[in-house]
This record gives sequence, C-alpha cells and structure tokens, in this order.
Amino acid sequence: MAAMLQPQIILLKEGTDTSQGKAQVVSNINACTAVADAVRTTLGPRGMDKLIHDEKGSTTISNDGATIMKLLDIVHPAAKILVDIAKSQDSEVGDGTTTVVLLAGEFLKEAKPFIEDGVHPQNLIRSYRTASFLAINKIKEIAVSIEGKSLEEKKSLLAKCAATTLSSKLIGGEKEFFASMVVDAVLAIGNDDRLNLIGIKKVPGGNMRDSFLVNGVAFKKTFSYAGFEQQPKKFLNPKILLLNIELELKSEKENAEIRLSDPLQYQSIVDAEWNIIYDKLDKCVKSGAKIVLSRLAIGDLATQYFADRDIFCAGRVTEEDLLRVAAATGGTVQTSVNNVIDEVLGSCEVFEERQVGNERFNIFNGCPSGQTATIVLRGGADQFIDEAERSLHDAIMIVRRALKNSTIVPGGGAIDMELSRYLRLHARTIAGKSQLFINSYAKALEVIPRQLCDNAGFDSTDVLNKLRQKHASGEGANFGVEINTGGIADSFANFVWEPAVVKINAINAATEAACLILSVDETVKNPKSESAQGEAAANAMAGRGGPAFRGRGGRGMRRR
Repeated sequence: MAAMLQPQIILLKEGTDTSQGKAQVVSNINACTAVADAVRTTLGPRGMDKLIHDEKGSTTISNDGATIMKLLDIVHPAAKILVDIAKSQDSEVGDGTTTVVLLAGEFLKEAKPFIEDGVHPQNLIRSYRTASFLAINKIKEIAVSIEGKSLEEKKSLLAKCAATTLSSKLIGGEKEFFASMVVDAVLAIGNDDRLNLIGIKKVPGGNMRDSFLVNGVAFKKTFSYAGFEQQPKKFLNPKILLLNIELELKSEKENAEIRLSDPLQYQSIVDAEWNIIYDKLDKCVKSGAKIVLSRLAIGDLATQYFADRDIFCAGRVTEEDLLRVAAATGGTVQTSVNNVIDEVLGSCEVFEERQVGNERFNIFNGCPSGQTATIVLRGGADQFIDEAERSLHDAIMIVRRALKNSTIVPGGGAIDMELSRYLRLHARTIAGKSQLFINSYAKALEVIPRQLCDNAGFDSTDVLNKLRQKHASGEGANFGVEINTGGIADSFANFVWEPAVVKINAINAATEAACLILSVDETVKNPKSESAQGEAAANAMAGRGGPAFRGRGGRGMRRR
C-alpha cells in the first residue's frame, strides 16, 4: 500500500521527448539507411548525378558523396554522423566519400535483424571492431607498393590512380587528359603539403580539352587604369617586385588637419604629396623590376608612369595569388619600397598576358622554385566547371596520398570481394554468436560491387556469383566488376587502382560510425532550446513589421 502512495518523480522538464531501448536503435538505423540510399546511385563510373537546389536559388550538380552530404540539410541527429564521416574522408584522403557512407549504412542494415531479435548491441560492436581490424590487416597484406620505380613509371602509375578516381565523375570521358594534368601539378609542388599551391581557375566557354596546366602561376587580369594597354605584355626572364602598398595619391585618414598662415604654402603641401608618390615609383623603377604586382591599388598615375618605362604592373591582386607568385618566383612580398635589394625580387622564364575565352590571364611560366602550378579549366556551363573543379580536387588528393603512402589495391569492387571472402572463412573458425556477426560484416562489404553493377544497369546477382566463384578459387583476388561489358575482369591488369589508404580509411570510418550509432540507446530532446528559438524568431518578426503582418510578413497581407 505504501508503495502505491509514493509520489511520482518528475525528473525532466515537461515536453521533453525521450525515446529509448531497442526501438530507438532501430529508428537510428532506419534514418542512416535512408541517408545511404540518397547517395547510393552516385557510386562508380556509371553513377548518376544529383541536382541540389538550395533556398538561395543556387543549383549544384554533383556526384561527389561529401558535396551531396554537405548540401543535404539533414536534421536527424544520428544520421548527421554519416555526414561527418563523409567530410572526414574527404579531408583525409579526398576520395571514397560515397563508399564510406554506403558501407556504414550497409553495416547498420546487416545489424538491424540481430538488434530486433534481441542481441545486445555491445556484442555486435565487439565483433564489428574485430572484423574491421582483420580487414585492414588483410588490405595491408594485399597492397602492392609502387616505391623504387623510376619517375616515368611512377608518373604512369599515379595517372592510373587519378584516372580511377575521375572515371566516376562528370569529366570521366576525358579522364586520361585530366589524370596526366593532375599528376604533373602534384609533382610540381613537390613535398609541400599545402593544397592552395595548386590553383584552379575557371573560365566559362570552350570545351574541356581547352583546359591547360601552367607550370607556375596564372591569374585573371586585375582592374586596370588608363595607360595599362601601353604596357608591354610579354617579358623573358623579368625581375618581379611584389608589394603590399598602395601606389596612388591617397586622401588623408583620421581627419588630418593642416593649418596654413599663407596661401602660398598650400602649393608646397600639394607638391610634397606628389613628391612622395613619385619617389615611391622611382624606387620601384630603380630596383630593376620589370613586373610590379601589388595587393593594394596601383593608381592611374603609377600605371602611366610604369607604361612610359616599359614596366608591367597589376594592382589589387588577391592575397592567395600574390603568395603563390612569391612561392613560385622566389620573391618576397614587400611592405615598403625603400632599399629594395635583388634578393627580394622574384624571377621567371616567361611572363605573358594571354587571352583565355573572354578573360585575360597573367601567366608566369618556368618559375625557378617551381613550387606551384595552376590548372585553367574550360567548359560550357558554370555548374559543369564547378563539378569539374570538385572532381579535380578529389584526384589531386588521391595522387598526393599515393605519393606519400605508396601502396595501391585493385579497385572495381575487387578488394571488397576479397575481404568478404577472407572474413567469411575466418568466421567459420570462431565458435559462438560472433561467427554470425562477422559473417554479416563480410556480407555488408559486398555492397560496393553490387552497387557498381546496379548503377551500370547489370544483373548484380549474376555478377556477384561469378565474383564469389572466382575469389573462392584462390587465384582471383584481383578480379572486380568490368563496368563496360557487365562481366568480371582483373582490375589490376585493367589499371583500376586506388591507394590502399582510401580503403583503410573508409573501412575504419564506416565501422566507427556504425558502432557509434549502435551504441546509442536513448535520445533526449530538450524542449527548452526549441522554445527559446521560437521566442527569438517571434521577437525578430515583431521588430520587423509588428504583429499585424505575422504569418506572411514579407508579402504585406494583413492578418484578418
């Protein structure tokens, strides 16, 4: 009786939404599967593209997993984890973003029946971690090193890795053309890790084949004043002066005030101003530089002054481009024109201003330190060029990773099938429930070749059976999906390669995400933050137009 009269304990605020237990885990798995389904069709060379239209009205066409995941406005808290792993895969290795989301979704899908049957999530997590550890060790065992090869051999191997990445992109039709361009760009920056040393400039018009690589720096012609057209537009072995100062008459700042006792003194002040600017320009000319670039404005007086002395100048050059010119030419950006010595001047073999489409580009070729490169991209529509830039970013990242971690594995679903076979065999040696869990992990890995077939319009069951048979025979470890004929082929012999680090990272991230989602058994949604947001929005609306226009504030319709 006493137990029945105990007061009810209210622990959480009224309106708090809590859901827990098995139903919560299953709900999280369903949400993640739905996200994986959104990018499922973009995998592989025959993957479809997604057109995403945001509230600002801008349109993005992409089949890059990370880009799509960023643009999808996902609100489900568990599904956001998949967005994070796609981003981490993109920043770490650059490619395999769709793969990582698909794998995580498939691991969870395979875990769902076990959860519904009452298996404790921790048992699944333990088995998944073991399976992931075994799979990664197997990848390291299978991987082939490209170390110790000559530069020409290395170039062709890296170009094949880049071509594998580009084959699934919008510019896949020209993958050989772009792959060699990407390899040259990455080799140009050497061991430097900064990606911004490879510039990508976009010029609408022309076709993809009109794109070209500059072994140095190229940037769009900046805003120019009268006199610019009289300047020479081509130099051989010029000296380059880089500045971060204005070369123009400036109005005084901070309300400077000069008091005169005699009107004649006014002229001396005007003369002093002119003398200062002429003194600066004179020092620039005496430095021996034939090209003057500044991050700030170079005015009409300076432009004409330089034109009379056969010197090329460009003002308002963006900081990124100026730093890349400094890195390439060996110059140093100066904040003063006093005692400019030879050591701070840069140099290059050829400088020219060239017309590319409707734009004019300043191009520095044959730079001595050669620590930078620029890819000028051409194409029809803006969205197309944007997607081409994203594709090249992926390829650049892959080539950099392959240079650093010089081991490669066969692509086209071959490595996934081999891991699946290996884990199935290993599972048979284990007694207990974990045999089933590792088996389901092995089955989940088959999602990559299956999806490659589905996206190309082939019968995935038929192709997977052929692949299983080939891998089980013991000599087909390199066999994957042949995307052109719908059969199977040796991916290694067909040069469908990818860096081992891509697969290792993808399996690691996907397993971690799946384990994290499986380990969540309760979600508590606090009402306070929502009401606070609601109040803030209401206050903002009241401030704009008063309560009379609430509801359709922007259209001026009175509330009845």
